[in-house]
Amino acid sequence: MPLTKESIRELVLATRNPDKGRELAVLLGGLGIHIRTLAEFPAMPEVEEDGETCEANAIKKAREVARLTGLPSVADDTGLEVDALGGRPGVFAARYAGEHATYEDNCQKLLRELDGVPKEARRARFLTVAAIAFPSGDIHITQGSLEGTISEYPIGDRGFGYDPVFLVPEYGKSLAQLTFEEKNCISHRAKAFAQVRAWLEQQQ
Repeated sequence: MPLTKESIRELVLATRNPDKGRELAVLLGGLGIHIRTLAEFPAMPEVEEDGETCEANAIKKAREVARLTGLPSVADDTGLEVDALGGRPGVFAARYAGEHATYEDNCQKLLRELDGVPKEARRARFLTVAAIAFPSGDIHITQGSLEGTISEYPIGDRGFGYDPVFLVPEYGKSLAQLTFEEKNCISHRAKAFAQVRAWLEQQQ
């Protein structure tokens, strides 16, 4: 479906994750667009992330929120692909250790599964797909990735999710050791949302 050029004055972040919400608000700040979150729509039902890919989940979340709020919405979904595990946890990264798993639960399960795997065989990558949806059904997709390796134990106390166990070779540090500003320059999510930002600027 072709996209129509329209001035975007409000945009709903289709996430209830406060850590992700803070990151996205910074990445999309200064555009002259009023950024809203799902906290402003308490009656919004949960959107089941049952897609087989990150793109399918991002599109589903963005379209559902746009339909129910009547406002443009942006959603993203992130997967973690670990070569030694055949690409797992992939799209199931956020719930790898169970439906209500904590960040630590997921990291510990990943480290257990990689126990004994040598450093050179622990290559991994994050992939984020972002989708901007309109009440009309129009959609725009972007994506970003980040290559790295999985550490043998958690390192650092910043960030969230798998950040403490994901090592960035260029920095020689985990994502959880990087400052907020450093992470937002290189991360998979930052790359996907830099494209979102550029596209939104073109619509103004």
